[in-house]
Parts: sequence; structure tokens; C-alpha cells
Amino acid sequence: MARQFSLTAQLPPISLLPAATDAAGRTGSYRSLKNAEKAFIVARVNQGNAAQVTLTPLQAQDVSGTNSKAIAAVPIWLDVDTSLSDALVAQAAAANIQLSATTKDKLVVFEITPDQALDVANGFDCIALQTSASNAGNITEAILLILGSYQQATPPSSYNN
Repeated sequence: MARQFSLTAQLPPISLLPAATDAAGRTGSYRSLKNAEKAFIVARVNQGNAAQVTLTPLQAQDVSGTNSKAIAAVPIWLDVDTSLSDALVAQAAAANIQLSATTKDKLVVFEITPDQALDVANGFDCIALQTSASNAGNITEAILLILGSYQQATPPSSYNN
């Protein structure tokens, strides 16, 4: 018998950074983690050019990005070449990750526990992902998976403060 798990009900995927070329770097949309026990940013970098890319989760006080700043160090996993492996290898906990300049398709997962990674005491409960400037040959994208503090038919929207 299958386990009682539904991705859409328990970890609904939310667009954080739509797929696009990334020459100048960019910051995705801010999403609220107000009702989250844990969240995962899953970022993909299809590196078509040998220019490094740095991925940095940011925290803010609202979904407009008010007073954004870096998060505290969080667990990070990396698959440096998705064409060869699906293994995510633990990296040192950090507030960001700088990917190598190798032209591979890479997958990065940031594990965010809001009360540890965010400055919740000062009202920081929203996150976004920022990419560094690199090259137009590099395509980046990210989704956010939120594990809510309680299950309900219609979970609170991450688009609202």
C-alpha cells in the first residue's frame, strides 16, 4: 500500500524564480513563510557558459521585499551534473552557494527552517532567491516547497504577508 503523501497537498510547488537567461543576475519573487514549519528552495542552473553563478536566498519583512537581507547559514545540497547522477551531496551550511564554472546542468537545494534561518523576531518571514551576474548562456530557475505548520484543504497563500 502506498504511503499517504501528496506533493500538492503537503509540499505544494511554488514558482520562485521563472526559468530565464541570467547575464545580469536577478532576484525572484518574495514568498511568505509565515505558516511554514520548513521550506525548501530547489534551484536549477543549466550552465551553458563557463561563468560561475552564486545563489543567495534573501529574507524580507513582507512579500514586497522590504528591508531584504541575507539569511543565516542553512543546509545545502548539490548535484553538480544531473546528466550523470541524481545524488544530492551535502555541502557546508552557508547563506549562499557559489557554483563552479563547469558547463553542466546543476541542482541545488536550500533547506530553510524559518525560526533558525530568518530574523523572525524582527518580522522577517518572507524569502526570495537572488542570482549573481553570470552569462546569457546560463539559465536559472527555482521553485519553493513549503511544509505548512498544519494541513488544510486550502493552505494559506505564500503571496500574502
